[in-house]
Amino acid sequence: MDKYRILVKGIVQYENKYLLAEKWYDDRIMDPYQWEFLDGELEFGESPEKGVLRIVYENTGVNAHINRILYTWSFMLGDVCNIGICFHLLSTSEEVVLSEELHDYQWVSKEDIETYVKNKAVLEDVAKAEL
Repeated sequence: MDKYRILVKGIVQYENKYLLAEKWYDDRIMDPYQWEFLDGELEFGESPEKGVLRIVYENTGVNAHINRILYTWSFMLGDVCNIGICFHLLSTSEEVVLSEELHDYQWVSKEDIETYVKNKAVLEDVAKAEL
């Protein structure tokens, strides 16, 4: 039987800044907190569009709307094919109320994203997306 997992990522923009969240990963690594865009897994039967808006709202309290799809990605993890869709979202406000899952947040300019995000694959995808 084929196994798929669908992931969504939201790059949230308010005016000329982008929302980054600091998430805890693992205390066995040198830097257990890492900055990234908001992402998560779709619930069964949920559309990618509704899922990304839900994930952003649940984690930050930010109301946003979808501007466009930026890029897609995929990778295998064991026998599961993971498929991801990244959306560009526009926020109606810069007010953020973090969930307990996240440690901190920052609104940053496009030029400052790489100061926070250290994952080179994500930075390459963002460059290709031409924000």
